[in-house]
Amino acid sequence: MNTPNKLTVLRVIMVPFFVFFMLSGCGGEASKWIALALFVVASLTDLLDGYLARRDNLVTDFGKFMDPLADKLLVCSALICFVEIGKMPAWMVIIIIAREFIISGFRLIASDNGIVIAANYWGKFKTVSQMIMIILLIMDLGGVFYILGEAFKWIALALTVISLVDYIWKNKQVLSMQD
Repeated sequence: MNTPNKLTVLRVIMVPFFVFFMLSGCGGEASKWIALALFVVASLTDLLDGYLARRDNLVTDFGKFMDPLADKLLVCSALICFVEIGKMPAWMVIIIIAREFIISGFRLIASDNGIVIAANYWGKFKTVSQMIMIILLIMDLGGVFYILGEAFKWIALALTVISLVDYIWKNKQVLSMQD
């Protein structure tokens, strides 16, 4: 197994530990900081594995499948934790997670028809806004950080919907392949 794939597997392994520290509170205030550190490190492994895979020509089918799955596990786990601890409404999390399922299904249909759909800028903006939102909500520092966290909830939600519509619109030919 190459280094980028090992980093992806590490990210998947980190998810249950992240969830544990998000929800357990066993370490008091330290739990949120441990959860934050795990989230940031896991997010950085995503940047690093993609960079290494492209730089060293180590792109594999395993990586193409597992890398986005690991990302979705990390982000969706954080969002579900936020519902549990009352930091996000369930309806907002459902919309964000539904988008991930829809795009994954869409990519599967495209792949079955020999079409590879690359991520676009709206999707990248969506991901960055979600990461910032998650970090702000975990930090929970109050004041201006609370306002920023609330703002990023809406920014992430808006970019989630915009990226979904843009993705489907630009690849609508995939839908016609299912007739």
